[in-house]
This record gives sequence, C-alpha cells and structure tokens, in this order.
Amino acid sequence: MNCVGIGYDVHRLAKGRKLILGGIEILYDRGLDGHSDADVLTHAIADALLGAAGERDIGHHFPNTNPALKGIDSQEILRRVQAILTAKQFAIVNIDCSLIIEAPKIGPHLGSMRTRLSETLQIPAQRIGIKATTNEGLGFIGKGEGIAAMAVASIQRLESTFPAESSGRLV
Repeated sequence: MNCVGIGYDVHRLAKGRKLILGGIEILYDRGLDGHSDADVLTHAIADALLGAAGERDIGHHFPNTNPALKGIDSQEILRRVQAILTAKQFAIVNIDCSLIIEAPKIGPHLGSMRTRLSETLQIPAQRIGIKATTNEGLGFIGKGEGIAAMAVASIQRLESTFPAESSGRLV
C-alpha cells in the first residue's frame, strides 16, 4: 500500500537567530523565529510524512507549549517522525519539497541539505528532491520577512513473510 502526504510550514525571519534549512546552517543576517530551530524545510517534510501515515500534524506531536522541546534540532523531530513510521511499518519511498525564499541564495546548499536529510531519515539522497524558488517580490516572503516550504512524501507499507523478518525493504 502506497500513501502520500503533503506538508507546509512558514516562519518569519528574525535578528539574533541562526538560519537552519534542511538541517544545514546557512550564514545570513537573520534566522527563522520559532520554538524549535524553526527549520521550515524539515518541518514541512515531517508534516508530509505524518500525513502520509494518517497521523496528526507536527504541532500535535511536538507542541510549542512543551518546554522540553524549546530549541530542539528539527533533525531530531524528523528522527522521531521516522520512528513513528517504523512503528506503523511504513518506509519512505520518496520526498519532494520546495523552499520559497527571496534571500539568501539556496542553490549552493541544496546538495548538503539532501545529504543531511538522507542521513537523518536513512534513505538514499536520490529519493529526496529539494528545489528553491522566490516569491517574485510579492507578499511577506517576497519582502524578505519570512521563508516557507512545501513537501510531498510517499510512503509504503512494509510487508514481511515472517513476523520476525524486518528487513526494511520495500515490497
């Protein structure tokens, strides 16, 4: 059984914060404001994966009212989402996502983001697509006030011949 989910996240830019996208720190004069490290790309991916598995959203699983999650690395959120998928016997088939960002330029960082996300999710980098586009100067993103991300994820139920078998391979 294949399942597909979509995810979206947006955060405003703020002085005094690191800019983390796809688990990579990008040098910039501002970073994304949020309860965690505010990595919109990783959050959109997490929501897409949770949705594909029929789960509630990232805010339900990782509420911004939980002080234990203050400043959490979003790669840890993604690892926990992966554990939810594993418990439900799902494996990631592929992920495709887009960043909507005016500045800084993201092209030079896309490869590093794919590698980091691949390592976190333990899937081949070839199964992760990341693109970046601008908002053509329109709206709050176009004015450089924030960054958004969208993601689509496909997952597949793992099948095993014997209950003890858990190879993690897709069937």
